[in-house]
Amino acid sequence: MKKLYWLFVLSFSSLFVSAQGGMPNEDAWMIRKIYDKSLTEGQCYPWLHFLTKKIGNRISGSPQSFAAVEFTRQMLDTLGLDSVWLMPCVVPHWSRGNKSIAKIVGSKIGDVDMKCLALGGSVATPAEGILANVVEVKSLEEVEKLGKANVEGKIVFFNRPMDNTQLNTFSAYGGAVDQRGSGASVAAKYGAVAVLVRSMTTRLDDVPHSGGVNYQEDVPKIAAIAISANDAEKLSDLLKTGKTNVFVKADCKWLKEKNSYNVIGEIKGSEYPNEVIVVGGHLDSWDVGEGAHDDGAGCMQSMDVLNIIKKAGIKPKRTIRCVLFMNEENGLRGGKAYGEYVKNSKEKHIVAIESDAGGFTPRGFECESINENFNTYLKNMQEWLPLLEPYGLSIKRGGSGADISPMRPHKVFLIGLRPDSQRYFDLHHTEIDTFEMVNKRELELGTASMTSLIYLLDKYGLK
Repeated sequence: MKKLYWLFVLSFSSLFVSAQGGMPNEDAWMIRKIYDKSLTEGQCYPWLHFLTKKIGNRISGSPQSFAAVEFTRQMLDTLGLDSVWLMPCVVPHWSRGNKSIAKIVGSKIGDVDMKCLALGGSVATPAEGILANVVEVKSLEEVEKLGKANVEGKIVFFNRPMDNTQLNTFSAYGGAVDQRGSGASVAAKYGAVAVLVRSMTTRLDDVPHSGGVNYQEDVPKIAAIAISANDAEKLSDLLKTGKTNVFVKADCKWLKEKNSYNVIGEIKGSEYPNEVIVVGGHLDSWDVGEGAHDDGAGCMQSMDVLNIIKKAGIKPKRTIRCVLFMNEENGLRGGKAYGEYVKNSKEKHIVAIESDAGGFTPRGFECESINENFNTYLKNMQEWLPLLEPYGLSIKRGGSGADISPMRPHKVFLIGLRPDSQRYFDLHHTEIDTFEMVNKRELELGTASMTSLIYLLDKYGLK
């Protein structure tokens, strides 16, 4: 009988203190409950199915983007939140037009059609297209070294692959994407008539990747077209044998700007309603594929955070706000609009979390801020690791997200959800970024990860 008594005492004591770092066991239990609810009652996967299959890709200003605004507003309205509203923002509207063409002409292997996509924001070629000799480069600096004598009248082919030795594929992307973003303007300075860009991907395949091109105002605008990695290899091999001509044609155009919206829903804080924790992703996508990983996944996870908070019976002390940003891909107008709101609002935004790295298995969180207390905040958050590491999660210094970046000047603590990134750039900005490429369990684990961190941030605040 005495043995049973002491077993009861030990069990009862364990309800209050965890063996891991003295953390209250109620936190471990609540996080376990969050995961259970996410994996059994989460809505992110069926929501994503509707967004991708019934609405599809959602470039800002398009009818699909407006359908996505209405769908997500209605879904948030079913969750019993304290507020759901739309935040206006004016967005650009770019149209790809007819299918772009990139064709090797008159080579030793004959005429070869290449898999291609005009880069987002590209201007059109002349209606008859452009036929020109190609010059291959690996960097922006190489164009400048070649100079006008070797570039004028030619198509410049940027062929620097992402660095596969980088374990962090986002670092590899960052090391290669300058040629996509700035290549057209650099080449145009020296008289190039168009640019081809190797797709930003870590693998060799026949899938072209879109993505944005940024033009300098004081430089002529020339068409910019991405070709698949396999076609980039093929074109490079042909160039080694001698001069090679390529025909390109693009039918892109800018349309009139449109009035659009960020979609917002929130649970009001019970003790500190003026302190706000934001969670979100971007609702727009490029106009190919279904925008499933980029960033339908992040949006549906962010909506589901509020759903799981409600289902788990959590009564937040602080206001938990889901923001679905419009126009991340080609303007960041939604993020900028919300940044202005933060600047002018009397609310205190303490944390913003973004999910925009795909719906793969979550590995942790990266944090940044210009707040003078950042190092202290980060160190104190890392004391929660005993609660999060059993779920494979880390907390460390790093990047956050594009949509929440306009909050940086206001000293908001910014956090990015970091899933396993190894397959992300197989799909990023492509026609194969579809619902079928998203794993239900991995998506739900992302919801659970963000909900767990928000639970802790809400309960303990930043200290």
